Amino acid sequence: MMVGRSKIEDRKSKISVVVRAYNEQAHIGRLLEGISQQSVREVEVVLVDSGSTDATVAIARRYGARVIGIRPQDFTFGYSLNKGMEAATGEFVVIASAHVYPVYPDWLERLTAPLADPGIALAYGKQRGAATSKFSEHQIFARWFPDEPNPRQTHPFCNNANAAIRRELWQQHPYDETLTGLEDLAWAKWAIEQGYALAYVPEAEIVHVHNERPRQVYHRYMREAMAFKRLYPEAHFNLYDCLRMVWANVFTDMWHAARQGVLWASWRSIVWFRVLQFWGTYRGYRRANTPLTAPLRQTFYYPRGLKAAEAARRDVEPIRYNEG
Repeated sequence: MMVGRSKIEDRKSKISVVVRAYNEQAHIGRLLEGISQQSVREVEVVLVDSGSTDATVAIARRYGARVIGIRPQDFTFGYSLNKGMEAATGEFVVIASAHVYPVYPDWLERLTAPLADPGIALAYGKQRGAATSKFSEHQIFARWFPDEPNPRQTHPFCNNANAAIRRELWQQHPYDETLTGLEDLAWAKWAIEQGYALAYVPEAEIVHVHNERPRQVYHRYMREAMAFKRLYPEAHFNLYDCLRMVWANVFTDMWHAARQGVLWASWRSIVWFRVLQFWGTYRGYRRANTPLTAPLRQTFYYPRGLKAAEAARRDVEPIRYNEG
């Protein structure tokens, strides 16, 4: 994929993009189109496909991506990423979900820029929901990915739907293939323990398309809670925590929905989403017996504040996608 010259190329740092996919024909084309319009001139795209039965692979090849296939029964988040990282050749490797797409043409440049500092192991960017996202999902994105940058973050929160890492560090420590989720958090935890920092770059913005059914929401949060408990054996999330977090998050979601004039259209999804989110979390943590570490508990579970912030604006023309 060839587009205009960038500062990344001036540093002679090749970028690879690793994408994990399974039956993503509805979304993968938009991501690859967005990559083709980036300010970075040369980008290597590696698609790790875990047995798609739709047109995902054909679409990826049409855009020039290299496809690595794995068996569906072998899939874990860490395993699929490790296979992609093995195939990638870039000094910096961007990791993106197949159902995201960049907002601006300098996404890759912004996302990888912090890696010019050898003390930064990983950078991650802002995520926002799509038109199909549930209201509560929009609130989670706003809570997790604020408009204020953090150029030297010392706690391991990050997200592999929109991140960039140093391949040489991955070679020292591949992703954990046994986790049910949060392989990104586990890797970042290791990097920080080695003395590195992370960088949060809100200008590296993507839209994350989620349109999950209730059962999928429940299983996602249960799976991630199980992984978190493995990473932090002292973790604890009891029934009181579950009820308290449901109430707090439903209340703040309703408040924001009312301010935006969408309460009537959103209140049902707010209730069921938050109930299943925290019931899944409770089920994942049900065997823990000591308090969860405060900073990560605050990040993962506490609701967005009641302050209504305006969306950040950039002096960069967003990508205009072909809707045809």
